[in-house]
Amino acid sequence: MVDLRSDTVTRPTPAMRRAMLEAELGDDVFGDDPTVNRLQARAAEIFGFADALYFPSGTQSNLAALMSHCQRGEGVIIGQEQHSYRYEAGGLGVLGSIHPQVIVNRADGTLDLAAVEAAISPDDPHFARTRLVALENTIGGRPIPRAYLESAVQLARRRGLSTHLDGARIFNAAAHFNTTVKALCAGFDSVSSCLSKGLGAPAGTVLLGNRDFIARAKRARKILGGAMRQAGVIAAAGLYALENNVTRLSTDHANAARLADGLRALNLPVEQHTNMVFVTVPAQRVTALTEHLKQRQLLVLPAARLRLVTHLDVDEAGIEHAVAAFGEFFAQSSEIEAGAPGGIRTHDPWLRRPIL
Repeated sequence: MVDLRSDTVTRPTPAMRRAMLEAELGDDVFGDDPTVNRLQARAAEIFGFADALYFPSGTQSNLAALMSHCQRGEGVIIGQEQHSYRYEAGGLGVLGSIHPQVIVNRADGTLDLAAVEAAISPDDPHFARTRLVALENTIGGRPIPRAYLESAVQLARRRGLSTHLDGARIFNAAAHFNTTVKALCAGFDSVSSCLSKGLGAPAGTVLLGNRDFIARAKRARKILGGAMRQAGVIAAAGLYALENNVTRLSTDHANAARLADGLRALNLPVEQHTNMVFVTVPAQRVTALTEHLKQRQLLVLPAARLRLVTHLDVDEAGIEHAVAAFGEFFAQSSEIEAGAPGGIRTHDPWLRRPIL
């Protein structure tokens, strides 16, 4: 089965499982799980922060970060496409009582910094006081360059605001720019980075910040039910991922480019960013296409704008299989329509495109 639904679907390799089996354990609530402590120390070193805290999930890590930066009734400036706003069940409002001040993301995933500055609330009791600017990198697979991040950090500092970076796939951004996460994240007050996406761990996220911030985040994690006991079993997988699966991310990007080229050869509208390929298909064919692909051992999330994600469990052979399955479907669809009464519908541009 070639699973392109997400880079969260990976399974631990035998070496990662062995690391989990052999992990030295303690009680992380008491702070004495040595494997968790090693993971946190290593993550802090890699990212260039004073401290780190291990979380079960990125959703919880982001929410704990927002709660640690903002008090109840205070505001965060955030993009409408960002995961913390759009895909985390409204937790910042439901559990954090934090007011989102939402900015439209531009085509490249960034926020217009002039709009960000204009959205900062005045120090007036009529308004939720703005405390934080939150960004995401990558966002929808789009990598955000350091020059923009530096400008955003400088703006926040000038206006007395804190900054948080949802870096769920920050290692993909670093691979794209051929730099380090330490360089990309410099100046941010906090960064959240998933170990269970491109890096292939079965679970876990690290939150980075200074020691005072991490102390507050530890309390927020407890409130949110994220404190774990012998967490070294899964922390070992995260530590293995950091040490072994970072440099190979460029392979995922190359496979995504190969997939995008193959789909373009079928005359499908395609975008590719890092390890994500977006292909637009006719809405009326989504169900049939999804079923066709599943029958050919290819899993995708059904949508008119399909997101196909490469990862360490998808190799070149899997990419070739995926392109062939797509090509077979659209070739069959064209043949069916061509044989129908009246021939090909001239108003359907998809059926007028040659299948190569």
